[in-house]
Amino acid sequence: MDQSPTSADHENVERAELAAEQQHVDRVYDRVAEAARSASRIAVEGHQRGQAQNVGRVREEEQTGLYERDVLVFAAARRIAELDAEHEGLVFGRLDSDRGDDGPAAGSAADLEKLYVGRIGVRDAEYEPLVIDWRAPAAEPFYRATSTDRLKVVRRRVLRNKGPRIVGLEDDLLAPERAPEDLPVMGEGALMASLSRARGHTMRDIVATIQAEQDKAIRAPARGVTVIGGGPGTGKTVVALHRAAYLLYSDRRRFERGGVLVVGPSAAFMAYIERVLPSLGENTVSLRAVGELVDGIKATAVDEAQVAALKGSLRMRGVLSRATRDRVPNAPTTLRVFLGGATIELDANQLDNVRRNALRRTPRNRAAAEARKGLVAALWQRFPDDLRNGVYGDREAFGDQVTETPAFRTFFSQWWPVLTPEAVLRWLGDPRRLQRWSRNDLTPAEVDVLAAAVRGTSEFTIADVALLDELATLLGRPPVSETKDEEFDWLEGLSDGVNEVLTTSERRARAVAAREAEEPEEYAHVLVDEAQDLSPMQWRMVTRRGPQASWTIVGDPAQSSWPDPDEARAAMDSMLSHLQRHAFRLSTNYRNSAEIYSFAGEVIRQTLADADLPDAVRRTGVVPEHRIVDGGKVAEAAGDTAVELLRLVEGTVGVIVPPKLRPAVDPVLAELGDPRVVAVSPLESKGLEYDAVVVVEPDRIVRDTLGGVRALYVVLTRATQRLVTVNSTTNWLP
Repeated sequence: MDQSPTSADHENVERAELAAEQQHVDRVYDRVAEAARSASRIAVEGHQRGQAQNVGRVREEEQTGLYERDVLVFAAARRIAELDAEHEGLVFGRLDSDRGDDGPAAGSAADLEKLYVGRIGVRDAEYEPLVIDWRAPAAEPFYRATSTDRLKVVRRRVLRNKGPRIVGLEDDLLAPERAPEDLPVMGEGALMASLSRARGHTMRDIVATIQAEQDKAIRAPARGVTVIGGGPGTGKTVVALHRAAYLLYSDRRRFERGGVLVVGPSAAFMAYIERVLPSLGENTVSLRAVGELVDGIKATAVDEAQVAALKGSLRMRGVLSRATRDRVPNAPTTLRVFLGGATIELDANQLDNVRRNALRRTPRNRAAAEARKGLVAALWQRFPDDLRNGVYGDREAFGDQVTETPAFRTFFSQWWPVLTPEAVLRWLGDPRRLQRWSRNDLTPAEVDVLAAAVRGTSEFTIADVALLDELATLLGRPPVSETKDEEFDWLEGLSDGVNEVLTTSERRARAVAAREAEEPEEYAHVLVDEAQDLSPMQWRMVTRRGPQASWTIVGDPAQSSWPDPDEARAAMDSMLSHLQRHAFRLSTNYRNSAEIYSFAGEVIRQTLADADLPDAVRRTGVVPEHRIVDGGKVAEAAGDTAVELLRLVEGTVGVIVPPKLRPAVDPVLAELGDPRVVAVSPLESKGLEYDAVVVVEPDRIVRDTLGGVRALYVVLTRATQRLVTVNSTTNWLP
């Protein structure tokens, strides 16, 4: 087929531009490979150096050499991880700039200053930049420049990549009047091309298509609290993750040493976002779902809406405090000891007085010594006067004798055991105790509901985790028992059975390194996503992770699953009110088609007239579809709809199902055998997105899910291209 000269010329120019850009990108990858080999050599040499110095006992004067070895190995390992990260495209942008409007226009494209932007900074052998890190100040014009404030940029180019290969170019000509005649302009817009791509099972970074309002939030001051708000699909989550990468780049010493914690709503959400930061060259951030913030607990179960609301309320603070200070269930109520020919006894009331006095200023697990002293004092008061001589001549001698009696020791171990948060939380299953602890905080009906929920399962729920954390604080850690001084245990067994001899200095260094390798209890920066869903008790748990931290808080009140957003906001403010705030609102919905989001907006406006509704920028011409079926055929209809959607989209199909319907729907979807189909509950769908979504029984979602219509609004805004609802009722429709 013949082509016009204009079309042929354009294709020739495009091929030439792609080849030129590929040549530069190949040079960058070659340099990265060289750097990786160099880092690997350093790591190997460092290990060899350590092995040579560990032959025989290491002398103290050699510790400096060992320290330098460890520093080299650590730096090399971090660089290798950075270079080996799974980059979707190491170089993704280019800026062509002139001297600004005050200077003369460039005569040719070669006269423009050229700057490449990528995920990490790479320099050539002469230390000249081949590509600058996207977080560097020099890269800001790539995101901030506009036609009205071009920041000296004439052309901004996005390189679309598939691994190391460039597959397309998208240009923005910001100053047509200053563009040289030989400066080509390619493509139809990088952002829209990115938005049309199929979704996978993990979130992609947006480093190549960050918009100006997003960039302002990413580069906000590190101190204080940065609040990123906006409706569904505005990129709040991915902007916040890019902000974490930016903070690590701009002040690595502070944030890498102190730690950065990212908190999200569910394990499914954390799995979805887990590749974003590594793709940006950051592997040191801790990602935790809110059900995983307490070490040793990974809660995924979700309470019924009423129970979750009770467990999350600040009223639980008083309930838990009273529980930790009460009698231990089944503990003895009488202390009887025989000493010096006399029987001494304390009854339940006297024991209660001792317990209350011991807990006046000290948490339970740290008050054993106070409790023991209190018992000795109470027993001394009842010890006959005629026996207070000889070995019992004073109270101190009496205490030494009485606390060593088998009766006292047996009693004390049962009366004052070390309490775990898990054990105390289980006590709430006793309605009589719970009623006493609740006083007027809970109604009798609420006591029955909460006690039944605690008794009804041995599995901790996501809401329980905040209660466990509160209890851990109220109980306190028991004093660390004395252990042998390992500093002088010179022989340390290795996995291969060989013992290596270590000096005191190296053992100390290794102990420090081991502690630093563990995740910190308190972090330098805390990022909270879907913050509108945190209950007041969860806010207390989260803020304990960063009492001295800076914060990034991401959320949208219209998507809140917590029934009382004002109570949750007050809890957050009470913990963070001392910090300066920087607020940013993202105004453009990049996820949903305009047809889908228009419908979702109608649904939420019924409940929340002032919901923050961003502008959707894409149209597909496909409106949401609502299928009405018999109640007994909902699961079958959901499977049939998923099959249809698989043929219509290239990416994933999310089937969002109320938890009580999962046993019926999950087997139907499993029979499809297609990994692109994912079934999730409404709360699990938070923060996720799919090419197509099947919403099963919206009325059940409203009725059974914490947040009601707001939870349904979240569900309706998960789809990028197609939305179908499967209903046996239609009360929810606007």
